[in-house]
Amino acid sequence: MTELSPAQAVLCAYRDLSWTPDEEDNGKYYKFCHKAGMAAALRAVADQVVPDEPAPTGMRPAGDVYSAREIRRGQRQETRSQLLAIADELEGNA
Repeated sequence: MTELSPAQAVLCAYRDLSWTPDEEDNGKYYKFCHKAGMAAALRAVADQVVPDEPAPTGMRPAGDVYSAREIRRGQRQETRSQLLAIADELEGNA
C-alpha cells in the first residue's frame, strides 16, 4: 500500500467518511454529511500531528517534579484531546 502524505490522509478521511449508506434504501444510495467528514478529517489531523503517546510507566516518588519532556508530552496530548473532542461533538457524541 502506498504511504499517504499527511494532507492526503486528511483528505481521504474526509472523503471516505462523508458518504454513508442510506439504510432506508437498502444501501443502494449514499448520504453525504459534512459533519461526519469533518470529524474524520479532525481525527486524521490528530493522528498526523499529535499521535497518541502513552504515559511513561512507573511510579513517581512523592514530591518529584515533572521534566520538561513530560510537560511537553502532556501539552501535546491535551491538544490531541481537544481535536478529538471537536470531532466527537460533530458526530453528536458530546
